[in-house]
Amino acid sequence: MSGGKRNADRTREKILKAAISEFAAHGFNGARVERIRTRARANTRMIYHYFGDKRRLYVAVLEHVIGELRHEELQLEVDHVDPVAGLMQLFEFVHGHFGTHPELIPLLNGENLLGGRFLRSSTKTPIITSPLMALMERLLKRGEAEGLIRPGIDPLHLYVVMVALSYFHRSNAHTLSTLFRTDLLASAWQSQHKKVAVEMLGRYLAGDLGARHGK
Repeated sequence: MSGGKRNADRTREKILKAAISEFAAHGFNGARVERIRTRARANTRMIYHYFGDKRRLYVAVLEHVIGELRHEELQLEVDHVDPVAGLMQLFEFVHGHFGTHPELIPLLNGENLLGGRFLRSSTKTPIITSPLMALMERLLKRGEAEGLIRPGIDPLHLYVVMVALSYFHRSNAHTLSTLFRTDLLASAWQSQHKKVAVEMLGRYLAGDLGARHGK
């Protein structure tokens, strides 16, 4: 790779990282290109050169944060392990990713408030999403064939449940903490809640198989 290409890639990456922080903090409407420029130490011309305009920069941010999650999920070596363990590893990763990437929550919240209209314009999102469903379907079918997972579980429903168990208590932590006078962001509470989530998923996957096997 030439020095010019490396410098261009670094500049683009700095702009993208600055934009992630800006859109996470202020949403699409409140974000300002000037603040992104200052944080990235880039000029405005370069931002428009790489991304076109604020709208397309925002779409690039959404594609990046979702693509990063999906890419790392698909790196998990789960095709050759126990299917239940493979699905639980996927949940462990999703749960951990939301915990270590707090910017993902306000970005997703903001795009939902906008009706998902910017994400719909992305050409990359369907490509990013489709391999994950195939992976989960393979694990579910193998688990069903081996008598480890109850039949009829839809991979998309299961993934949405995994995301909800990783996301809701964090995205609503401030209001729930106030309402119930309990700090939901405290590490001890988070740890307890994760144990509850793991147990719920395990029981959901097994259904009445555990009872039939005397568990």
